[in-house]
Amino acid sequence: MWAILTGAALIIGGLLFLFTSALGRRPSDPHQMPQGGTTLEPRRQGLRFLGITKNWPALAVIAIGALLLAFGGYS
Repeated sequence: MWAILTGAALIIGGLLFLFTSALGRRPSDPHQMPQGGTTLEPRRQGLRFLGITKNWPALAVIAIGALLLAFGGYS
């Protein structure tokens, strides 16, 4: 039972860590788009902030939690 609870806590903690690292990178400041209108997207962000090299600690915690959930029920 402890393995299942620990695995669930690790998955939730890993997701929270993943979300905070992705959302807390830069402050949002409204600026004009070339097509017109305003946006809150950071300028020149790209998709590199979603890469594995930046988020491997959170993904490792989620994987360990998933392993504990998968194999915790057998004990």
